[in-house]
Parts: sequence; C-alpha cells; structure tokens
Amino acid sequence: MLVPEAGFKMGLGGRRVETKLCPGLHGLKWWLLLCFLATTCDAFFFPGLVPVTYCEEGHPNSYCKSSIQVYADKLYSVDSAMFYDYDSFDFCQDSLKRTPSETLGQILFGEQVTSCPYKFSFNKEETCRKVCVKYYAPDNEDDMNKLAFLKEGIKQDYHHHWVIDNTGIIWCYDTENEEQHCMSGFPIGCFNAPSDQVKGSCLINPEFNKNSSLYLFNHLDITITYHIESDAAVKVAKLIISRVDPKSYKHLDEDHLTCNEPPMEIPEEVTENLNVIYTYSVKFEESKAAEWSSEGDYDYDSADETSLQWIRLVNSIFVVLFLCGLVVIFLLRSIWRDIAKFNRIKISVYDRRLFGWRLIHGNVFRLPEHGMLLSILLGQGTQVFIMTFLSLFLAGLGFLTPADQNVLVNYGVVLWLALEIPAGYMSAKMYKTFKGINWKMHFLLTTVLFPGIVFADIFIMNLILWMDGSPAAISFCTLASLFALYFGVSTPLTFLGVYFGKREKFEFPVYTQKTPHGSPQRTFFPKSTITIILGSLLPFGCIFLQLSYILNHIWSPHMYYLFAFLLLLFLIFMISCSEVTVLLCYFRLCAEDRGWWWRAFLTSSFTSAYIFIYVIHYFFTKLQVTGIGSTFMYFGYAFILVLAFFLFTGLPFSGSLLKTYEAFFTVYLRNPPLLQLAVQSLHHTVGLSGTEICSFGDPST
Repeated sequence: MLVPEAGFKMGLGGRRVETKLCPGLHGLKWWLLLCFLATTCDAFFFPGLVPVTYCEEGHPNSYCKSSIQVYADKLYSVDSAMFYDYDSFDFCQDSLKRTPSETLGQILFGEQVTSCPYKFSFNKEETCRKVCVKYYAPDNEDDMNKLAFLKEGIKQDYHHHWVIDNTGIIWCYDTENEEQHCMSGFPIGCFNAPSDQVKGSCLINPEFNKNSSLYLFNHLDITITYHIESDAAVKVAKLIISRVDPKSYKHLDEDHLTCNEPPMEIPEEVTENLNVIYTYSVKFEESKAAEWSSEGDYDYDSADETSLQWIRLVNSIFVVLFLCGLVVIFLLRSIWRDIAKFNRIKISVYDRRLFGWRLIHGNVFRLPEHGMLLSILLGQGTQVFIMTFLSLFLAGLGFLTPADQNVLVNYGVVLWLALEIPAGYMSAKMYKTFKGINWKMHFLLTTVLFPGIVFADIFIMNLILWMDGSPAAISFCTLASLFALYFGVSTPLTFLGVYFGKREKFEFPVYTQKTPHGSPQRTFFPKSTITIILGSLLPFGCIFLQLSYILNHIWSPHMYYLFAFLLLLFLIFMISCSEVTVLLCYFRLCAEDRGWWWRAFLTSSFTSAYIFIYVIHYFFTKLQVTGIGSTFMYFGYAFILVLAFFLFTGLPFSGSLLKTYEAFFTVYLRNPPLLQLAVQSLHHTVGLSGTEICSFGDPST
C-alpha cells in the first residue's frame, strides 16, 4: 500500500486515518551510544590506499622497505581523447618490467601500468643522475618514426601520469595571475606555436620563448615529503606526497652532467645525429605537521577553490528557494485551501460542483500507454540515483581518493551490480501497478536495456581505438569476458528484485471510470511541449556553473576533489527537479489532463537535453580536440553521461505520483460524504449513465 505521508496509516477500507508518534526518544539512546563509541576510536583518512612503511638502507627489520619504485600510467592530452601507455613513446625503459595487478577500472579504461627505470632509496638524495640515453640517426627510418611520434605528442601536450607509493605525482606551477595550480601529471614537453604569445607548459620557463620550437622535458626534479612514524634513532616513515618539477637540459657530455645547460630543443628536421640524455634529481623533506592519514588533504592544499564552490552552491540554493516558494504558493496553498473548504462547509451538490483537478478523479489514475517502458526507466533510474548518491557520499567522506579515478570506477561498478535488486523491484512493482502481463519481456528489458546501450557505446569506442592503434583499446576477449561476467551477476540479482516486486502493486485511493473523461492522453511528445522545455530550465540552472567546472576537470589534468560540495549540489538538483515536476503536474491536473504520467517523467528528465547541448557547446568553444577518433570518443562518453542523467532525473516522477495520491486520498478517503457527491456531480454535470460511473465505495459496482 502506498502511504502518502510519513506518520499516517490507512485503516480498513481506506476510511480511517491514524497518526503515529515519532519515536524520537526511543532512538535517542542509540545515537548516544554511537557517539560514545565514536569517542573511543582513533579514525584516520582512508582514501582507499594501503600505507607502506619506509626506512633507510641497512635497516635490520624486515617490516619496512628502502627502495621506492615509480610506476607509469597512461599518457593523456587535453587536445585529444586518445590515451597512450608509457611504452608507446621512446622513453627510458625498465630492464625488469613490473606490472602490478590491474583493477576493474584500469581494464575498463584500457590502462596498462608499468614500472619506470626511475628508482630511489628512502632518504637518499640524488643530483642530476643519468637514467638512459636515446640516439636518433637521420638516416634510420625507425629512429625518425619514434622521434616524429614523440614530437607529435609534445605538440598535442601529452602528460605523464606517474605513481609513487600508490599516489600520483603532483606537478604544481605558477600561472600568469601568480596563482599556483596543481595537477596529477606533468607534460612530456612544450611547443610554441608560430605566434607571438607563449602558451601552455612553455610558460614555466622564460627560456622557452622561441616560436615554432619543441622543447623536451628530459630532466625531473622530484621532491618526496615524508612523516616520521617513530622517535627511534632509525627513521621509519610513511610517504606523504611526491612532487615533480619537469625541466629541459641539453646535456653536452653524458659523463659529466651538471643540469644547468640550455633547454633541450628538438628541431623540426633532424639533419645530424641527435642524442637525448634523460636525468633526474630527488630530495626528501620531512614534514612534522602532516601525517599519512592527511595525505589526501595535503595533496590539494594548493588548489583552494572552496570560495568558488560556495558561490556556485549559493546560486543553486537560491534557485531551490525560488522553486519552494512557487510550490508553496501555487500547489500546497491551493490544494490545502480546497481541502479545508471541503471539511468546513456543509456539502451540497448544487453549491459546490467538482472542478479542476477534482473533476478527473475517475481518470487521474488511468494507466499510461507504454507502461512497460515507463516502469523499466523508473527502475533503472532508481538504480542510477542510488549508485550516484552512494558514490558521492563515500567520496565526500574521503573513502574514495580523487588521485585515482579507478577507485571510483571500481566502487561504481560494484554498487551498480548490487543495486540490480532495487532496480528490478521498482520496475516490477510499477509494471504490476500498470497491469502488465508480458513479464518475460519486462524482465529481459530490465536486465539489458540500459547496460546493453552502454556496452554497445563502449564497443563502438573500442573499435575506434583499435583502428587508431591506441593501446588503450580493450581486447575483444577481455570485452567479451566482462560482458559475460556482468550479465552472469546482474541477471540473477535483477530476477530476485523482480520476484519480490511483482508480489504487490500500488493501490490507488480512487477507482477508474470505464469511459475516459478529460483531455486525451499524451505520452512521449505532447503538443504543449513548452511546459517540458521551460520546466527543466530551472533544474539545469542549479548545475550550470558546476557542470562547466566538472567538465574542465574531466578534460584537463586538474584533479577534482570537492566531492562534499558535489554531493550537496546533487541533492539540491534532485530537490529542484522534484519541485518542478510536482508543480507542473498540478497545473496539468487542473487542466484535466489525465495523461500526466509521461509528462511528469519527461519534465525533469528533459534536463539531460540541456546537458547534451552544453556538452556540444563545450566541445566547440573550450576544447581543441582534433581528429575524428577523438571526436567520437568525446561524444561517446558524453552520450553515457547524458543517458545516466536522463534516467535518474526522471525519478522525481515518484514525487508527482505521491502528491497526486495524497491529494485524492485526503479529499475522498478522509471525506466519505464527498464520495457520494463525486458520483452525483458526475451524473449531474457530465451526463454519464449509472453503469459508466465507477463506484468509490464498492469496487464491485
């Protein structure tokens, strides 16, 4: 039974309403016990990483490590959606290849993490240490191809993504406005286009000022910050953060390295032998203020954008308050004023005829067309909503580190599989309410509709990566294994949810007439689409500023870490969607439109259309993506994002259903004399015969 409001319970026959007291004092003792237990715990920031203890060489104990291994992840670019692994470029290779076990997120993103020849010992500083030398002969075709690929990577501004102690290396630099920005990666070089203005990574050094020049960052200054875990004579520490400062030196003698030479410029045309010497320097700094548990916060101290987030959040709050005012004025005031009038004045069929939303009481719950599709969309929208909320909640608490996007992907996939049960339950219960009979087709579509579309999109993008020769492409066997594994797990979970969901359905407070009355149903594309188009503008206004900020971080090396703000914005956005949906649904009921089902779903879900339009605008105005493959990759990921928005923004449909239920429940089931008034009024004003009028008191009539 669908209860319209917390604290109310329907009696037998829908005639009696009881009020239950809130058991606040009963639950208070459990909160006090929880707070008492919390004071006895020593909690720490846990971003999904395992702490590793390090000590200097020669330490007698075996529970700490002295060697620090560097791993290289994918190389990415703002100007291209194609990813490449470390071995795709002609960099220094590790003689002993070490490849850690891949996570599910790394497999889905096609990442291949490999070890680098850069190795350090804890608290042992190195200065201008040689790693390797690369030789390029102009008469060697293979050398020229490798060098040409490297130069193309510099022109497209590809960035390294290295990992030390399970944490990405951070590159911080000063901008033109004397502000410091940090990102989880560093460029392989910089390119000055044939113009008078220096741009991009070339701004970090005033010597990179020559037009149409390529500079290779062949030297790295690495600074590792650590925290001492013991006061003993031997240092036992945990690493806090690793920073890198890429530089370019044209080393003249590989046996006598000074690291103060002029920049390493790569000519457009190589006419003589070219030698590139890769070097690095490393130093260690002790931090007594920071601990390993504060690693996530310590990484991003330099990228303080909290004030901007508050501005965006306040903008969204004002939009929600505006919508709340509209709901209170137009909806609650009108409905409860009418209900109070019914309760206060003696009922007379001649003094008070039914009008507006009360006139279609016999048709308001008439089942919608394409009920199977609507129930499936509601079920999978519930799944996407809960998964998004829990992911943002865990990230806001700090359990998901922003330094590793794969952790967020892993949690998202696990949550998605676990939430197949509520998706199947919600879908089956709505389909049962819509009196559906084709349960096999319903179960099949609930299982494969949204995941199948996503898999097809990923497969097409994977084909593009294969044709482009990108190592980020997932092999066909791996893709088929993931496909079989996913449906092998999701199918029984969905069946379990459908099994329990089809046992009961929502019971409506009024019965439906046999003969339709009121405006005809409009399902997918109603004539007055202006209400849907304009109604979804206000929810989009809540996330407009934040959407631009998020896209900037997705398509740039900058890290997004303010998940607590994003969680608040997500909740505000869903509240605004619910308010707009309920308000416009009320207006349609006043217009005697019995086809409000699909309209209520599309009113808020049309926000995804605005998001898609903004994504297109962002592509042409903000990005400099070149190539057909990169364009397909961009819009492939954008399609998945928009589809997810379409599903979970349609969930406020439940708010419209709940409010409609509550209105008719309060008017008719709590006012038994009005039941007979409704029947008499329909017979008097509409002229229906007695057999065409559905009895409200006895369903057998």
